[in-house]
Amino acid sequence: MKVLLYTEGLKTVGKSGLGKAIKHQMKALELAHVDYTLDLNDDYDILHINTYFPKSYLIAKKAKKRGKKVVYHAHSTEEDFRNSFLFSNQVAPLFKKWITKCYSLGDVIITPTLYSKKLLQTYKGLENKKIYDISNGIEIDFFKRDKKLGEKFRKDYNIKDDEKVIIGIGLYIERKGIIDFVELAKRLPEYKFIWFGYSPLSASPKKVRDAVNTKLPNLTFAGYVEREVIKGAMNGCNLYLFPTLEETEGIPIVEACACETPALIRDIPIFEGWLEDGVNVYKAKDLDEFEQKIKDILNNKLKPVTKKAHKVAEERDLKYIGKRLKEIYESLLDE
Repeated sequence: MKVLLYTEGLKTVGKSGLGKAIKHQMKALELAHVDYTLDLNDDYDILHINTYFPKSYLIAKKAKKRGKKVVYHAHSTEEDFRNSFLFSNQVAPLFKKWITKCYSLGDVIITPTLYSKKLLQTYKGLENKKIYDISNGIEIDFFKRDKKLGEKFRKDYNIKDDEKVIIGIGLYIERKGIIDFVELAKRLPEYKFIWFGYSPLSASPKKVRDAVNTKLPNLTFAGYVEREVIKGAMNGCNLYLFPTLEETEGIPIVEACACETPALIRDIPIFEGWLEDGVNVYKAKDLDEFEQKIKDILNNKLKPVTKKAHKVAEERDLKYIGKRLKEIYESLLDE
């Protein structure tokens, strides 16, 4: 059995969450001893396709005509496309029609969570499709508690021992909660706020550009950094803040769980059933609640929940993800 993993524009998406998901996919298959190729010219039994761009659609159609089995990975939904870049809300209905057309080419569809699976099942044309929810996974052996790396992060970013730092991660898009992140930095000048991640501001609406261009002594936009720096930040910060408004999964929160980093996330449907307020993370619904919970967490007024959070990451270790992918591939070939 050989699988063709295809991702259109891999260099372009490489620094996004999708790029991270693809790397995790490769590692998961290696751990499960699944033979895969990235070369379109290689022979293969199953096409596992990760993107919905025009070339991806044509390759999936061609594979179907040749009698190949197709796994379409639904990393995106209309819901998480909204509130991203300029005019995304206006074109969202067309985007939904297009991704539905792409995903429908799959003999099966894989999507990261039960939440995104339920969304896709409401799309006209996908109601009767076999859809599996499988996390994009995390490399537990890499993302783990590392005191020395945390100390290095604090030294590199000039954070004093008595200073408390809050980190955020994501592209410069409204959906990631970047506007609220900046507002909280304004409200809480006693804490340092650092945002990791980058995307061209020219593609962002004015309110996002204004947020990123905000000048505050306690606010830093660190840009895109390699995962070693993210690991250091997770270990060196006092709180990971994830005020996202919509996700299909949100791997950084799983990384935070793996590093046993205190985390505060927005109380939205995607996190229901696996991230529980006061059990493995803390949740907030609005700015006022975020502000109060940040104070309570950093002043030790709320009990630590990071040990239980680690179990969330353990369940999403890449070795388990690889096994599940292998099972799906084998069942397709058996059909």
